[in-house]
Amino acid sequence: MAANDPIIMEKMANYAKCEFKIPKEEGSYVDGSNYAIAAIEEIVAEAIRSGRNKIFINTNLKLGLPMENINKVAGPFVEAWAAEIFTEVVDDKANRWKLVNVETKERLYMADVILQFKRDKVPVITAEVDVKATAVDIKESGKSTNITSYERIRSAYVEDPDYLFVILSLKHKVYSTRDEKTKMMNGIMEVVGHKAYDLKMISDSDISYNPALGTGQIQIRDIHYITLTTRTTWDFCQLLDRKYLNSSRRTFKEWFAMAASSGWIKNEGP
Repeated sequence: MAANDPIIMEKMANYAKCEFKIPKEEGSYVDGSNYAIAAIEEIVAEAIRSGRNKIFINTNLKLGLPMENINKVAGPFVEAWAAEIFTEVVDDKANRWKLVNVETKERLYMADVILQFKRDKVPVITAEVDVKATAVDIKESGKSTNITSYERIRSAYVEDPDYLFVILSLKHKVYSTRDEKTKMMNGIMEVVGHKAYDLKMISDSDISYNPALGTGQIQIRDIHYITLTTRTTWDFCQLLDRKYLNSSRRTFKEWFAMAASSGWIKNEGP
């Protein structure tokens, strides 16, 4: 639907009448975000440079791994690899990135791992990291990537205006090698590329909304080609709301009921 569509215009007019709870992040947020993003990228880059970027999958399959379907199971392997790399760093109490805590999360949590960085005389930086595995040799891999539900992420930014949600994109390739003793084929999953983004800073054009599941899924159009912009938490909340309300499958009444129950607004009606 176009932005000048009468239905969308009516939705946005009603939206403008709402009394919002406006989240306001600390002035140190951008610096903390930049620090966490740089540290995450450096940690992964160091793991790749040092050759700690391979996941070995031992099987008894003589013909090797089913390469045409390997991308379907790659995600959990790559997520586990990332968690181990971060854990190795935190075990070194003198690590130069000041990473002090790593917590892996259960499957249905928004993020895969939570990282905490502590710099001298600076509040702890907590980054919730969503690891996305994309295959180098699969053309559509990384397109229309599901991030999380609209309602959950919108609420997270109201509950904590300094919420830092990082998308860690890890490119991988998979190949097989033969064990000459057993004659069996062993798979190797190798992380070969990486990029980390603060979700809040991803450009409007790179974020899309899919209404098909629940309250809808926030998606990245193409995780390999992302542009960034600097915005506030409140700016990002409004962007998410526009994505929802611009969908032809969503009504203002649905949005208002969700906003009221989730505590995004103060008033009882437009």
